[in-house]
Amino acid sequence: MIKKVLLYIIISQLLSTNAIAQTNQHIQIFDVNKGKVIKNVQMNTDLQQEVEKFLEGITGVYVKINPFPNKGFMIRVPLEPNVMARNQWFNDLVDEVIIIFSGQEDPYIMVFDNENRPYFFTFESDTVKFMGLLNFKP
Repeated sequence: MIKKVLLYIIISQLLSTNAIAQTNQHIQIFDVNKGKVIKNVQMNTDLQQEVEKFLEGITGVYVKINPFPNKGFMIRVPLEPNVMARNQWFNDLVDEVIIIFSGQEDPYIMVFDNENRPYFFTFESDTVKFMGLLNFKP
């Protein structure tokens, strides 16, 4: 009886851990106007490569006082495996990127360092292919 209970606990732990890991592998598109996630997309290698290009194309620090837009959308992209971002403004492993589209200016990105502090950067890269891979039109 004790073996059955222990086996049940172990199996339930494995299943719950697996479910948590799978939910983190979705890209989330958040509509700022609606205040909610409007689409989830399964992460794949093509999307990961596009986001890595964005990180490589960082051109500077985003300098506006309030980096969060009043309208537009934000795309949260989990990176697995993590990506090392190295430039003159940031040198750390990145496990998540948030791409911000305000509709009034070029998109910019938010990354977090190992202490969970946010950093905002401008980048030069074409987002058209990325949006096509997401099958999302704003």
